[in-house]
Amino acid sequence: MPAALAAEAAGRQGKFWEMHDKLFENQRQMTDDNFIVWAGEFGLDVEKFKKDMADPALKKKIQAQQAQGSSVGARGTPSFFVNGRFLAGNQPAANFKKIIDEEMKKADKLIAAGTAKDKVYDKTIANGKTKV
Repeated sequence: MPAALAAEAAGRQGKFWEMHDKLFENQRQMTDDNFIVWAGEFGLDVEKFKKDMADPALKKKIQAQQAQGSSVGARGTPSFFVNGRFLAGNQPAANFKKIIDEEMKKADKLIAAGTAKDKVYDKTIANGKTKV
């Protein structure tokens, strides 16, 4: 939660990805003090960053995102979805290729059956879960 708050607080000042990358590069050094140091390194308004870190609205946003991820089986990082098909964890490229090839075959069948190309994805995920 603290790391997610740091990224979201930095995001309020346009530096989400910078903080995101810093967090992943320094996973063993993630402390409140370091979050503040890194915010300063990115040129953020540190006082605003501290207030945003404590903002209950950010915590609520993160908890909602976590609940949504959990509701579809994504309980860790990384998690991937290809047309609604879930892959958990670090996967070799061959696993992605297999699923993508299978999904492309399904798409080709839909198109051959008369589905417009711009509607294939909508049809593919029509019965999937899209809301918490």
